[in-house]
Amino acid sequence: MANILIADDSNAIRLVLKDILSIGEHDVIAEACDGSEAVEFYKKYNPDLMLLDLAMPKKDGYTVTKEIISYDPNAKIILVTASDDQKTIQKCLNEGAFSYVSKPFDFNAVLDTIKEILKSNLGTIGTNK
Repeated sequence: MANILIADDSNAIRLVLKDILSIGEHDVIAEACDGSEAVEFYKKYNPDLMLLDLAMPKKDGYTVTKEIISYDPNAKIILVTASDDQKTIQKCLNEGAFSYVSKPFDFNAVLDTIKEILKSNLGTIGTNK
């Protein structure tokens, strides 16, 4: 089980992600509605992992990724996108995001991606790093 921050401007998407995460027995510790909140909540809650939408108001996913990785080089970020803009996705991956999942979601793919990323950090999951 991991503490996860969801950052997406769509309430419907946040609800779907919460449902997926509950199936995987993960805890959603906070939900951000825009990029500024995403950075603020990451620093406040120190999640084990963040699900981050690429297209959000105030700060986009790329900017958020850069700021969070600058703050915490060990941050585990999974991009969430409806876009097939591989250039932007690759820029985020180059900045330190671990992976991405596409909308609409495949529940198993989301949970498998989370499981793989968290495997590398098992000693600190659910703690205050």
